[in-house]
Amino acid sequence: MGDNMAHTDHHTPRRDLHREIAGTIGLLTDEQDFRAMRRYRTFTFDDHTAYLQQIEELLKTRAAEGGHTTVALFDPEEYAAYCADAGLDPDATASRTRYTAELAATGPHLPYDGRPLAELVPDLVGEAIRQATWEYASVLLSRLGPCASCGEDIGRAAFARAAELIARVLDTAPPGDRHLVCSASTTPETLSAVLHADDESDGAVRLDEAEALEFTTVLALGIATRSPGGLVMRTIAPGVPDRIYGWRLRGDGLEPLTAGEVFDAYCTDVESGDLVAPESGVDYCTPPDLGEDGPPTSPHTH
Repeated sequence: MGDNMAHTDHHTPRRDLHREIAGTIGLLTDEQDFRAMRRYRTFTFDDHTAYLQQIEELLKTRAAEGGHTTVALFDPEEYAAYCADAGLDPDATASRTRYTAELAATGPHLPYDGRPLAELVPDLVGEAIRQATWEYASVLLSRLGPCASCGEDIGRAAFARAAELIARVLDTAPPGDRHLVCSASTTPETLSAVLHADDESDGAVRLDEAEALEFTTVLALGIATRSPGGLVMRTIAPGVPDRIYGWRLRGDGLEPLTAGEVFDAYCTDVESGDLVAPESGVDYCTPPDLGEDGPPTSPHTH
């Protein structure tokens, strides 16, 4: 009995400490990435479906034990580049562990919240797309340099202007939760970002900081490069139909679309140009006045 008690006393604190450790799992979300990792001898999985099932069981077990786990998107190409830069052997478990730990700080990741992987994976991939969009737009903004006529940093000025416009859009929107989408048709590709702005009970607006940063950056890039683009907002409130508003980028401002233009934009297939049936219980509206004096301006020549 004494030995058993000593054994129990020795291991219980260790189990308690195990629950205190936050972990990160690097997840190979698609078959192609999984096949790329199979070239490494120390990567012992041979079936992607079985691999995902085992990952899910591990996540459930850790959650049941009270552990917190972050799920990060594991990219084989970035992993190989990371190992080359750090002088690590990519065919080593310790190298994968070190890379995964880096992902928890800098890469796309989400906390495991008990959902099936089939539901979590699309959100994780979406997080990766959002992060890549922000990084790409930030690089393009930083490369614009100073204005030829006034010397002001174009990217910084455009970011400040974009933040001002977003604040005006939210301030003039009717009460409710708001879902915003902005796009900028830059070269060589169109960038887009999403922002959710929900009303709190005390009247404040709740924003996700990462979403707001990406959204502002994409809008700023559209402003700075004078690219075609726009912003659409959907408001959702109890007891009233959803309302959809739209603006097009014009100069360094937003030009409101008429209700008819918003309807046409929402009810036309982007790729085919075919008409799409309008949603029921939705009003397509002319946006409220943003409260700006005069037409949009174009202060920078570049």
